[in-house]
Amino acid sequence: MNVPTMAEMMAQGKQPEVLFWVGAAGSYDDRAKKITKAFVKILQQANVEFAVLGTEESSTGDAAKRAGNEFLFQMQAMTNIEILNAYEVKTIVTCDPHSFNTLKNEYPSLGGKYEVYHHTQYISKLIADGRLNIEDENLNGKRLTFHDPCYLGRANDVYETPRDLIRRLGVKMTEMKRHKSTALCCGAGGAQMFKEPEPGSMDINILRTKDALETNPQIIATGCPYCNTMMTDGVKYHLKEDQIVVKDIAELIAEANNL
Repeated sequence: MNVPTMAEMMAQGKQPEVLFWVGAAGSYDDRAKKITKAFVKILQQANVEFAVLGTEESSTGDAAKRAGNEFLFQMQAMTNIEILNAYEVKTIVTCDPHSFNTLKNEYPSLGGKYEVYHHTQYISKLIADGRLNIEDENLNGKRLTFHDPCYLGRANDVYETPRDLIRRLGVKMTEMKRHKSTALCCGAGGAQMFKEPEPGSMDINILRTKDALETNPQIIATGCPYCNTMMTDGVKYHLKEDQIVVKDIAELIAEANNL
């Protein structure tokens, strides 16, 4: 896949339309890399001029901040902001709601002011601008439910955009009883992804997957790489791997468009 870096673009005297912030999961996690690749294919199909930071991209500092290490967060943020501002970045898109929330809401006070899109928002913009269509045949009639990522939904009030995209796929969507503002967390937010859960009667991701299974889905759709991991683990726990797939909305759109 031919994905240019900002350094390569600048060397050619070009300024891309948008910087794709890949995020830690999308860079290192083998499952999340598939989401990254699916979104890149969508951008390329829509003829978007984009670039990544490559090795210059570091963690946004989200996990450090949620875990209470404000000092480390500000160190990470300031390093990123210096690089972004040096490249005169104006618009950022990311598949990770944690990065989206941090870049959008927490970087401005440190001098990093950018127009930030979650990938579902940016795909919707491409459709509205007439640059992208979604085919509704490949997934037509499939039973699907959507899990709201906390940092997209409750933290940033983005509920309808992912659902609008899902409806374009021609699938049969059923909402979980807990959805939108009452949606249950997948269990990975607030740096919980990187520690063992506290003792209790049931892990959060197992309970959340139980919510999803009640809708009798063939597909559990997500909009976050961490949610994807947690829901996939939940499906495995419930021994439903041969019946249910967990996929990011970008992957579903790429599949629908034969990318």
